[in-house]
Amino acid sequence: MEAMQTADATSLSAMVAKGEISADELLDHALARVAKLNPDLNAVVSVQEGAARRAIRAGLPDGPFRGVPFLLKDLGAEAVDFPGHNGSALLRDTRYTYDSELFLRMRATGAVTFGRTTSPEGGIGPVTEAAVYGGPTRNPWDLSRTSGGSSGGAAAAVAAGIVPIAHGSDGGGSIRIPASSCGLFGFKATRARFPDGPAAGEGWAGMAIEGFLSRSVRDNAVMMDACAGADAGAPYAAPAMEMTYAGAIARPPRRLRIGVCDTTFTGAPIHPECRTAVETTARLLEGLGHSVTPFCPKADHHGMMRAWTRIVACGTALSVRGALARRGRGLQDGDLQRLSHAAIRYAEGISGADYLQAVETIHAYGREMAAAFDGYDIILSATLAEPPAKVGRFTHDRDDYEAYRIGEGGVFEYSPFCATFNASGQPAATVPMHWTAEGLPVGVHFAAPFGHDATLIALCAECEQAQPWAHRWPPMTQS
Repeated sequence: MEAMQTADATSLSAMVAKGEISADELLDHALARVAKLNPDLNAVVSVQEGAARRAIRAGLPDGPFRGVPFLLKDLGAEAVDFPGHNGSALLRDTRYTYDSELFLRMRATGAVTFGRTTSPEGGIGPVTEAAVYGGPTRNPWDLSRTSGGSSGGAAAAVAAGIVPIAHGSDGGGSIRIPASSCGLFGFKATRARFPDGPAAGEGWAGMAIEGFLSRSVRDNAVMMDACAGADAGAPYAAPAMEMTYAGAIARPPRRLRIGVCDTTFTGAPIHPECRTAVETTARLLEGLGHSVTPFCPKADHHGMMRAWTRIVACGTALSVRGALARRGRGLQDGDLQRLSHAAIRYAEGISGADYLQAVETIHAYGREMAAAFDGYDIILSATLAEPPAKVGRFTHDRDDYEAYRIGEGGVFEYSPFCATFNASGQPAATVPMHWTAEGLPVGVHFAAPFGHDATLIALCAECEQAQPWAHRWPPMTQS
């Protein structure tokens, strides 16, 4: 029983292959964990046990995660057997007539999908507090804290030992923010590494990408290898990797030139615990033989966030318009939370030329960040400027969308690092390298040049080996 909770997906699949445990037993255990922990966490929704049992009876694909329970984020990853709410009352009980290419690739690993995990409405915000789920999703390390967003349900489910790995997505830190908040490993690959079809060609002008949250680096590597590659009709594709993700972690990385930023990228101070995480990780890397020097990337970070804010507002408006068209009606009371209404109003003031200018700003910023890596292989910073926020701090029950994102005390001050690499398209990851005196996880953030995913994940695996975290579990999981 303990092995079912503590083993990673790779180990669990090996146990299934050896006949030590069955896929049905692993599913039983995951469902029992949902029943026990989800009332406090509010992380798992749209449970489809019947679909999972049918998949097992039909014979699972002989992939690397054969028999391992798995969860989809309740945003995207369309699948016939897994309806969802997409974080919104407007989209409640959405059913799909097709399986997305990403889901087909995840299913081919042999993983047993049995439900979805919560996300905020529209996927915007560093918390998961969507009204459609009846309350906030909470952090297993401290139920008064957020699990992060927008893949907050995925993070809570993995951190609580319900599943060892879960699907997420990241358009401004939505994998890395919750992974950092919940003491997990989260990886945002180079732009266009994974398929978006057939529902979309790209998300948020190419800034959004699918991905995974996991307890071990190797699980993430194997799942990304299984899902990588453009699908038919994709508008563009990521450059080919020099080796697979799994191949990259099978050997130590070369000694790297690492630039360390212990402030925000605009030079503002960060929380002492976050700075400690950066400093101790830098010393660890230096001890491993890497070249470590102080560094702060110079680029128009504020301009990028203003452009990001405009693009995401337009994306929200487009999503709502499409949902209403499919339903053949206008907006009704209770369809959306106040922040989504605010985003739509904000988008109405953006012309087509304004939107294209925002995209151009993002592209120019990408060139600035490409230049920032001259002389460096990796940029190290904190993942967040503070430990996980209290539930309610970033509620969607407010009317000023722009201030929510980039105003004083807003999201950009709390999460000033992650969106940088959505805008630039460069790969980035959060690694759980520090816990506060109160027992809250604090992630450190690594980023690499465009296309250098293999270098990045190899460094993450080296950190995992040098300072393991798999033995750390939230207290609520121990009872």
